[in-house]
Amino acid sequence: MASQKCFCHDKVNAKYTELDLAPAVELQKIIEVLSAPGKGLLASDESPTSLNSRFQENAIENSEETRRDYRQMLFSANKSELTKYISGVILHHETLYQKTSDGIEFAEFLRQRNIIPGIKVDKGLVKLFGTEKESTTEGLDNLKERCMQYKREGCHFAKWRCVYSISESQPSQLLMSVNANTLARYATICQNTRIVPIVEPEILTTGEHNIEKALQIHEEVLSILFRALNEHKVYLEGMILKPAMVLPGIKNTKMYTPEIIAEYTLKALQRTVPSAVPTILFLSGGQTDEDAILNLNAINASNQKKPWTLSFCFGRSLQNAAMSTWKGNATNTEAAQSLFLERAKFCSDASLGKVDLQSLFAKNL
Repeated sequence: MASQKCFCHDKVNAKYTELDLAPAVELQKIIEVLSAPGKGLLASDESPTSLNSRFQENAIENSEETRRDYRQMLFSANKSELTKYISGVILHHETLYQKTSDGIEFAEFLRQRNIIPGIKVDKGLVKLFGTEKESTTEGLDNLKERCMQYKREGCHFAKWRCVYSISESQPSQLLMSVNANTLARYATICQNTRIVPIVEPEILTTGEHNIEKALQIHEEVLSILFRALNEHKVYLEGMILKPAMVLPGIKNTKMYTPEIIAEYTLKALQRTVPSAVPTILFLSGGQTDEDAILNLNAINASNQKKPWTLSFCFGRSLQNAAMSTWKGNATNTEAAQSLFLERAKFCSDASLGKVDLQSLFAKNL
């Protein structure tokens, strides 16, 4: 079993939470490490099913062994470089209980590289009856017991994703209410087991909506979410928010600059997210690798008020190039790792608002 790193601190004001002092302090300390300047998270929590289409595109066999080899390829990239850019990795349940080729459990392998292991704890989307083809997320049953076990295995943060589509009738008030309360219940369970909850209300970019409509929905979703988090007495200083950027629908033909994306994204956050929340980690949300980096860079380079750490929790934007280069062939490992670290550096620079745009464009991501 993976050994656990001890997180401690001197004091914390837990007035608005029912948590005891010790777990509240521990949550804050974990977040301090995860949100170190210039660092973000690698989302490597894809299920075997969700990896299938991506592996097929690259002629990679989708077996447990191949998935293990792929994760090992990513996690074993040059330690001194990787730890400059990545502070934590979100694992799938399968990956948590796999071992490296040297027999080291992945959670322990990451810990040895000064990277905090995390875990995906939701169990996927299910139809929400009473809505028109909208889905909520299941997995609250036995969540406390699972979180306690994951904590013993060395995982110090978790992720739960709910999704929202935008159309003339969506998201419905019912969906926004159900998802908000689901995310709040998940967050309280995590915090009471000393696990930092990453709260992910993903607003999808499918559709034709413009950026003004996207802003409206982001504000509504986040407002309802934080009302629920407060009602459930979630300790805001001990959570991480993982939202999408405010983006138009992919079928919308109007082009928006990164500066406009940054303006609208920050406006939505300023109007809805309390400054008590320490860290916001953006998901890439179907953007191209280059757009995700450019938009994150513009957000952090903006002069608008930003009371939170703003960084990344990317999956595909960090992995795309590495996967298509690796192709399940061990002889391609070094080249794939080089591309992975290159993307991680660009994301790190973007989290500081310091991307070398000339270098980025030269790479033609």
